[in-house]
Amino acid sequence: MRVGFMGLGFMGTPMALNLARNFQLTVWNRTAAKCDPFKATTAAIADTPAAVLRQSDVVFTMLFNEAAYRAILDKDFTDALRGKTIINTSSVSEAFSKYLDEQVRKAGGRFLEMPVSGSRVPAEQGQLVGMLAGDRDEAQRVDPLLKTITKAAVYCGEIGMGLRTKFATNLFLITMTAGLAESMNLARAQGLDVNAFGQVLDAGPMASAYSKLKVAKMIAEDWSPQAAIADCYNLTELVQDAAGEVGAQTPLMTVCNALYKDAVSRGFGGDDMIAIHQVMTPPEENK
Repeated sequence: MRVGFMGLGFMGTPMALNLARNFQLTVWNRTAAKCDPFKATTAAIADTPAAVLRQSDVVFTMLFNEAAYRAILDKDFTDALRGKTIINTSSVSEAFSKYLDEQVRKAGGRFLEMPVSGSRVPAEQGQLVGMLAGDRDEAQRVDPLLKTITKAAVYCGEIGMGLRTKFATNLFLITMTAGLAESMNLARAQGLDVNAFGQVLDAGPMASAYSKLKVAKMIAEDWSPQAAIADCYNLTELVQDAAGEVGAQTPLMTVCNALYKDAVSRGFGGDDMIAIHQVMTPPEENK
């Protein structure tokens, strides 16, 4: 099966590299320099999104936002869609995912949505969790590909249900991350030994591989991104919109949305999502 991948950003690159180790791969990115890691692999580098389609049977997309998708939906691209399967792994609105599904099917292709849960390290390890939606038979057909980039690809239902699952999952993840950052802020303010505090958290009932990683980053003040604040803020916006559409109350997410918006406005957008800790810290301590 010939595979394509479009969108070689923070998450797309490790996902595509895993696919390149197992399948004939063609990649494309708007900024050509992002293709450099693939020059040392057997992957082909395409000049246009349409070229990826022509050289592939199944194409994964991990573009930044809806505007990035609209930018590639030209006639050359849609003409190349017939008989192809598109799997969108990025987080967009449910309405836009349904629009993509309609456009792909109208052109004679097939569409699946599979937003993923996990940051760069799980992406590198092929241990993401995929929330799959669309035609079940097509989902089963592409399962060998999904096994290369996920530890589980859970079928959630029709188009839209994968994203709804992603939004509910990320509400838990984002509010938990903000709570972890706030607890470290209190620990520092109280003059605690943060290494000892970290050991307590790591031994406690809420400890996980994720929390241990983020605790270690806060102690080391290592804000290099595994999942960036700007991306997290975009997700809070999507979660807020999704909640509003169904009339769900999300007071914790409302607070997190404001915190991450503040972090982006203060220039922390490229930092790891746990760097929300810096928004809670007095400015003189951030120097």
